Amino acid sequence: MAEVFVYFAPKIKFIMAKETITEEKLEHYDDSNIKTLSGLEHIRHRPGMYIGRLGDGSEPGDGIYILLKEVIDNSIDEFKMNAGNRIEINVEDNLRISVRDYGRGIPQGKLIQSVSELNTSGKFESDKEKKAFEKSIGMNGVGVKAVNAMSTLFEVHSYRDGYVRKAIFSKGKLQSDITEPTLEENGTYILFEPDDTKFLNYHFHDDILESMMNMYSYANVGLSFILNGQTFFSRRGLEDLLQDRTTSEMLYPIVHLQGKDIDIAFTHTSQFGEDYYSFANGQYTSYGGTHQSAFKEHIARTIKDFFGKYEYSDIRAGLVAAIAINVENPILEAQTKGKLTSITMTPDGISINKYVGDFIYKEVDNYLHRHKDIVQIIERKIKDSERERKELAGVTKLVRERTKKVNLHNCKLRDCRIHYCDLKNKRREESCIFITEGESASGSITKIRDVNTQAVFSLKGKVLNTYGKTKREICENEEINMLQAALNIGENLDSLRYNKVIVATDADDDGMHIRLLVITFFLQFYPELVRQGHVYVLQTPLFRVRNRRTKIKDKEVLDEADSKSGKKKEFITRYCYSEEERLNAINELGPEPEITRFKGLGEISPEEFTIFIGPDIRLEQVRIGKSDHIEDLLKFYMGENTRERQQFIIDNLIVEE
Repeated sequence: MAEVFVYFAPKIKFIMAKETITEEKLEHYDDSNIKTLSGLEHIRHRPGMYIGRLGDGSEPGDGIYILLKEVIDNSIDEFKMNAGNRIEINVEDNLRISVRDYGRGIPQGKLIQSVSELNTSGKFESDKEKKAFEKSIGMNGVGVKAVNAMSTLFEVHSYRDGYVRKAIFSKGKLQSDITEPTLEENGTYILFEPDDTKFLNYHFHDDILESMMNMYSYANVGLSFILNGQTFFSRRGLEDLLQDRTTSEMLYPIVHLQGKDIDIAFTHTSQFGEDYYSFANGQYTSYGGTHQSAFKEHIARTIKDFFGKYEYSDIRAGLVAAIAINVENPILEAQTKGKLTSITMTPDGISINKYVGDFIYKEVDNYLHRHKDIVQIIERKIKDSERERKELAGVTKLVRERTKKVNLHNCKLRDCRIHYCDLKNKRREESCIFITEGESASGSITKIRDVNTQAVFSLKGKVLNTYGKTKREICENEEINMLQAALNIGENLDSLRYNKVIVATDADDDGMHIRLLVITFFLQFYPELVRQGHVYVLQTPLFRVRNRRTKIKDKEVLDEADSKSGKKKEFITRYCYSEEERLNAINELGPEPEITRFKGLGEISPEEFTIFIGPDIRLEQVRIGKSDHIEDLLKFYMGENTRERQQFIIDNLIVEE
């Protein structure tokens, strides 16, 4: 029988079960238990060490996109050596993908080793005179081998000087290898199809791929990325990035400054928070790093020194900026390369903090001295932020006291154990919170949720319409305060508690309205929460269609249902998210199936909710497009009831019969 240990700490209780170890298990430990795996076998056995999470392709951080990054990064390293200025990426059936560059091509004598043996690379040479690559992003000799190991089909071609060597692998094992003459340009071609036994139900999403190509193009000016015939190309780099990604009104033209191995761009906007993008050696570092931290520190310090006054927080309020640097032998967090952890620009060289600081102090200070008109706008923005901060000072103490009380006991929150801000927890990205309307819906979810990774926050009903409201008014609203405390967001998202913030409201008019009010709050005061891809809407079924198995005529439907459930059930059920799915279900489960129309989440039983928030959960990510300006969107939809909005409603009115 298992022993149970209970550990008590102030206000916290952990219960853990420890399995009883039998004498048989203690004795059964001998030479046969010791295993040696080859490099590629180890990748397949422990993929998380190499590519992070597996996933199904619905998230930008899922493994199939990390595999693609590994291939593209090698092609970018060729571009950095002035070998090739275009990369062609083609997706087939959203299941397999090919990358063709026009660089020098992998040396054919070492082609097989280069794609199948760990710690084999052309980037380990320390002699500067013999180096084949400078300031590469792929430095570990692992990347493309992981792609090979995690693919059911991996094909590589090396085109060099009139010959092509072609090799085909399956799950890391060589299937064929030929060399023949060719008329094609030098370069490398890699096609891979991820292993669907590892990446369950995966497929590549066009919007995620397009976003990847855009970010690559901003950091690699002059390099064309051609995705399924569509070209992604940037002439102005970081300036294009801010122009495309900034959705609030810019207060002055983007300041774009470049130097040796460093490139920065910034402007102030009308938004409340601050927003940063960073790149290292042509790679988007989505989690920032030492270069981004250095930029944040020194841009505020330089502007403060220029004016001789003002607080850092007031200077950075509304700032939108980007930095790109090139580092020799970069050190990046994990194999997924999302964060730069290098301390110095070169081994034993100047620190990144000092290099970035010296550049900013010199170039930004010179720019400010030459552009008095921009200086006036920046100072006006800083003064506005300062005035707002001082106006809030009267309620800040009250808010802090209230937040402390809420953090001790937030009656709206049913928390989980694993949080996004737990940087050392491997499951941190699984953490999520469902924002529900009313106790009935939150009750159903709370009963069947995964208490490790799924939290629930219950709203009273319709929250405050925050459009046009000041920070003071927001701070004085109790429900908004409790939501902020639950998410652990204040001035920024540094301590965000959940990776996914999921709005889970009814599919009726009131539910849609509450959904809009919650998203309006995020867009108005925390737009970076949306930009960074944390906000989602839970898709719940509109209909349940079911029938007794004895009445269903289609035997294939019965066989499929039995196979999926593992047993024969009296009723065969389909949950439908659209009218089209409802009609298909009626056709499959006919004749005369039972049809239920769900009016609210409270009508869905806890047992059924297990399906909707489990592995098959359907989420729709809230995204801001290039052409979406937050202020204009909120003003039109959430502002005063103008004639234009009335006409929009009339033109788009849908009458249900």
